[in-house]
Amino acid sequence: MDHEDRIALFLDYENLALGARDHLGGVTFDFRPIADALAERGRVVVRRAYADWSYFDEDRRMLTRSHVELIEIPQRMGASRKNAADIKMAVDAVELAFERGYISTFVICTGDSDFTPLVHKLRELNKRVIGVGVENSTSALLPPACDEFLYYDRLEGVDIPPARVRRGRPARLPSPDVPRVEQEPEPEPEAPPAAEEAARDVDTLAVLVAQTVAGLQGSSSGEVTASTLKRTLLRKDPTFSESDYGFRTFGELLRHLAGHNVVELAEGPAKGDPEVSLPEHGDREVAFGLLGSVVADLVGDEGAVALSGLKNQLRRARPDFSEKKLGYRSFLQFCKAAATSGVIDLRWSPEADDYLLTPRAA
Repeated sequence: MDHEDRIALFLDYENLALGARDHLGGVTFDFRPIADALAERGRVVVRRAYADWSYFDEDRRMLTRSHVELIEIPQRMGASRKNAADIKMAVDAVELAFERGYISTFVICTGDSDFTPLVHKLRELNKRVIGVGVENSTSALLPPACDEFLYYDRLEGVDIPPARVRRGRPARLPSPDVPRVEQEPEPEPEAPPAAEEAARDVDTLAVLVAQTVAGLQGSSSGEVTASTLKRTLLRKDPTFSESDYGFRTFGELLRHLAGHNVVELAEGPAKGDPEVSLPEHGDREVAFGLLGSVVADLVGDEGAVALSGLKNQLRRARPDFSEKKLGYRSFLQFCKAAATSGVIDLRWSPEADDYLLTPRAA
């Protein structure tokens, strides 16, 4: 059990409960989805929730059954009461970070940006910080400060009722002197399916993974494992979750990308943690060949092709072309790699104020 993460959980309960009520169709906040998500990440040894519990009587019973310690912050002094709750929660978290060295992860459940300094301090103390908040009531400043951020609305077990369609105002009855004209009722707009709203572009994900693998390969001499890749993706976007793209596990996501030749998988140092790399052959060589053929076709009397506008020419020949899927951060970087591979020649022209490409003689 020593290898397990010890987790301390702190809930700004009023922020979560009101966020769920106001932005999730009036749903009642349920602690169970958060508890289940944290069970997958480690052993929760501290559970504390802060609120004026006289306003959350039913919720208090639900949290007590889940063994959450309730910290009472009476509502007596208006706005200062909220500050008192925030300060109490922040002080308790920092105190615990100093007194309980075995606690490795702090979970701060709130969408309030006022807790951003607390997150920074905990990370400064070498603690991993996971944030949890309702998406539409979470400040944009908070998720990037965390190591990982979970949106409550996306957790398994959170049932959000479909959005109600707003009905139009009833038509005014016509005056007796005005002839009545029959009009067809306007169709009510259909609410978009939740699955379509939550769906994300897998091609965009492929670009993100390829660029991340390329960056890791360039910055470290060792192999890039799946666990390292996942941690890096979370550092780039703490809200990242493979489930948002329709995959049950990160391994399933990697196998999908490997099947589309975005990455290659090999046996890693530990079981279930494969090594991830960019394909050495395949799409990259095909793309280099495409670049060489397009440059050869476009070479005119000047014997060179300007870099500007060249990418559009490649997409005319191959609409799905994307240098980012191959791990290159820019089209210029892709062309430099093609020049290094001997496909084309690339040079800067002060007269043209652009890079010029020429086909390399066979």
